[in-house]
Amino acid sequence: MAKLTFHGQSTFTLELNDGTRIVIDPWFDENPVADRTADEVGDLDYIFCTHGHFDHFADAISLAKRTGATLVSTFEIVSFAQTQGIENAHPMHIGGGFHFPFGYVKMTPALHGGQVAGDETGKFSTVPAGFLMNVDGQRLYHAGDTSLMMDMQLLNGQVDVALLPIGDNFTMGPDDAVRAVDFIEPKVVVPIHYNTFELIEQDPEEFRSKVGGRAKVEILQPGDTLQLG
Repeated sequence: MAKLTFHGQSTFTLELNDGTRIVIDPWFDENPVADRTADEVGDLDYIFCTHGHFDHFADAISLAKRTGATLVSTFEIVSFAQTQGIENAHPMHIGGGFHFPFGYVKMTPALHGGQVAGDETGKFSTVPAGFLMNVDGQRLYHAGDTSLMMDMQLLNGQVDVALLPIGDNFTMGPDDAVRAVDFIEPKVVVPIHYNTFELIEQDPEEFRSKVGGRAKVEILQPGDTLQLG
């Protein structure tokens, strides 16, 4: 059974039945709520980045260099990573999917900003994204940073576990995230991108109450693990 571990903000590690280890949106070292540092992250096979903002990408390059993991993101982010010496990388883009050895991953739309942290030229600016990952018989949707979108209705019936931002200000707030649950109809929802700093303070229990019977809400603290399936 796959294991999903939360590390604060939007950062997760995913451990699959075949031993594959994945990190999504790695932000450890400057994350004030992270349960570990980047150096304390073990071996990795893949690094998935939804977009290039520092709180989703800050440790991607260093982790890729240390572990040899394959960096997966938009074409522009991968291109930037290659200028930083990253050799193992897989570019994707919105609406495209790929059959990796561990399962099928599709890149989904998100509405947010496109800056790539560390790119001093500005030429690698890109569009944000989410990931729909089919792994070990479970369908995991990491929404990335996004507003509520009508496109989320297209995910209806395709998601078992949804990782949805609730912080407001920079992303969906709790009320819009509840509407996203209505659109997607996942079995389980994990709130993300909240309470890392003052501007995105939210009460996850209030979010759980608003979701009601629509889905099971799993509130994870940094270091907590959720069994998928």
